[in-house]
Amino acid sequence: MIEEKENIEKTLLVGVELEKDTIDIANSMDELEELVNAAGGMVISRVIQKRYSIDAAYFIGKGKAEEIKHYCEELDIDLVVFNDELSGAQLRNLEGIIDRKIVDRTNLILDIFANRATSKEGKLQVKLAQLRYRLPRLVGFRDYLSREGGGIGTRGPGEQKLETDRRHVLREIDNIERALKEAEKARDIKRKKRENSNLPIVALVGYTNAGKSTLLNKIIEMNDEYSESKKVFVYDMLFATLDTFLRTAKLPNGQKFLITDTVGFVSKLPTHLVEAFKGTLEEVKFADLLIHVVDASNSDLDIQIKTTYNILKELEVLDKPIITVFNKMDKVDISNIAYDDKYASNKIFVSGKNSTNLDKLLDMIQLNLPQEYKDVILKIPYDKQNLVNYFLNNYEVEYIEYKVDGTEIKLSINQVDYEKYSDYILY
Repeated sequence: MIEEKENIEKTLLVGVELEKDTIDIANSMDELEELVNAAGGMVISRVIQKRYSIDAAYFIGKGKAEEIKHYCEELDIDLVVFNDELSGAQLRNLEGIIDRKIVDRTNLILDIFANRATSKEGKLQVKLAQLRYRLPRLVGFRDYLSREGGGIGTRGPGEQKLETDRRHVLREIDNIERALKEAEKARDIKRKKRENSNLPIVALVGYTNAGKSTLLNKIIEMNDEYSESKKVFVYDMLFATLDTFLRTAKLPNGQKFLITDTVGFVSKLPTHLVEAFKGTLEEVKFADLLIHVVDASNSDLDIQIKTTYNILKELEVLDKPIITVFNKMDKVDISNIAYDDKYASNKIFVSGKNSTNLDKLLDMIQLNLPQEYKDVILKIPYDKQNLVNYFLNNYEVEYIEYKVDGTEIKLSINQVDYEKYSDYILY
């Protein structure tokens, strides 16, 4: 994913701290550096400016822009990355003074997504977000957008020599939106099949690099039918994976459930990206339970928790049961974790890496799933043996006996199956 070392762009970070800001600027700049690393750049230095308000023309003011130009000359900087979103005029004005490629936080994140998306739908979603972002900024981008290949801020539409004809871009946006609607229809069909299976759905949500994929892998490893091919990609990097995954896992009572990973969140997540990925993110709406995964070792975890909750609020899913999982406890002492309990009332502390407390997490999932379970004894006629296979495949059967008039099994089943197969219930 990372480019060859000689092609890595030497980067200067620029951040602005306003009096009204609630996010710690140092932590925000650290995250920006991680994003640059994830995109294949190399941070040489950073500049933080304190201001009362943003300069409409230059964001940081003309004098500061000239000062940054000197830094770039002294440090042989290739790229300047701003920690906030810039307007087209600000981009054009800053590039005119600094004479370097300028990328803002939004374009940086979009570039990472463009490099990481692997599915057809994921690529379309990213391209749509890039086009929506660039449409009002076409005159703000210099000729680096039209070169073939390229690195940070140039993947996607830039590789196709993006024209300044707004009508061309609008037509492209319209074509992608139509293609995504077709993909949405296919996703709806798959979703209906899942709903017909009566299996509860658990969705992992949270900040990027909090360990969602690691937890998913560990949970499915506890399944008797686990195989290595079911594992999802894990890498210690922001936005290591973008595509969602759906896997089958098993509760302590033997009931199967579906567990899905989702796109990771990040502070100042671009509006264009949230909008473009809404179709995928809306999978969360159909989940029975949300697992909010938090990196317990992150010093900014309280802000990350609130960032996630804001996005969940936007998706209108805060009415669902939520378990907050403080992950990576192998890296931190529990006494050093500071968070607002309002956002983590139903919580557990685990280590996905060491599998610590994962059995207790499964107990919590079983307890918090809205479906009720009832202990029953069923007698299945011999001409309905396909039902026996269904129960054996989806539940932990306490015992099974073959009687003269049918197969008798004892197990705990969910409310849906209880009503569906009530004719076979002995007691």
